[in-house]
Amino acid sequence: MTYVERGQKLTTRQVAKPWGRAILPAPFGDAQAERIGEIWFEAAQGPALPLMVKYLFTSEKLSVQVHPNDAQAHAMGLASGKEECWLVLDAEPGAVLGIGTHRPLSSEELRDAAMSGEIEALMDWKPVERGDFFYIPAGTIHAIGAGISLIEVQQNADITYRLYDYGRPRALHLEEAVAVSRAKPYAHALQQKVDLQGEHRLVEGPFFSLLLTSDATARLDGSGPLMVIPLQGSARIERDAAAITVQAGECLAIDSDSRLWASEDARLLLARAN
Repeated sequence: MTYVERGQKLTTRQVAKPWGRAILPAPFGDAQAERIGEIWFEAAQGPALPLMVKYLFTSEKLSVQVHPNDAQAHAMGLASGKEECWLVLDAEPGAVLGIGTHRPLSSEELRDAAMSGEIEALMDWKPVERGDFFYIPAGTIHAIGAGISLIEVQQNADITYRLYDYGRPRALHLEEAVAVSRAKPYAHALQQKVDLQGEHRLVEGPFFSLLLTSDATARLDGSGPLMVIPLQGSARIERDAAAITVQAGECLAIDSDSRLWASEDARLLLARAN
């Protein structure tokens, strides 16, 4: 019996970022010694999970960046590319996400725009608020703006190529980014407005599925463990005659056949690789 079949509360890892926050929102809200930009959930034992779940908290814009697809990643000797999605939990007035470009750009235009800084003006900066959801295919040029808290679910690959970083002293990956980018307008069908108290099938393939629900018996087809992320309330399983409970701000990985209980006020994100 593997650790996932028995269930595991995932380890929380805080990741410092120059664009992060010294004070995080509830339920993470203690003051931090560093600016924390991301909170990752990782398995303490066993193989790496096929999906990564993380929270992001921004006080400044993230770099303009892009991720390769599976075929491009495999050609570079990497295990997988990176597709991801974002569910906005909170946004300050005027907060924006940059997703895609206003018009298609050739590779040469994209390279020149990244070098000159014009890429910032060519990005499609979308005003956002709580409940906005976006699926980000590999190759999509994107940037998360300041004043946003969101949950990201992604293929578990740490592959990011920065095109532009507003003059901050961090490495760029211009040639790699241009090679994998599809610089074009973002497809409206990939975004939706979500009632966080409703039932929503947010993603259904090709790389993972994602469901927002209050139903602890709901399950997703796919492979690998079911990731259980309470947005509010709690969820638990029984293991070795003891309960494993996760609250909002935590994450549980279980076998899809495991019995799951949830509190009456629970709102759960369920994620599973396809």
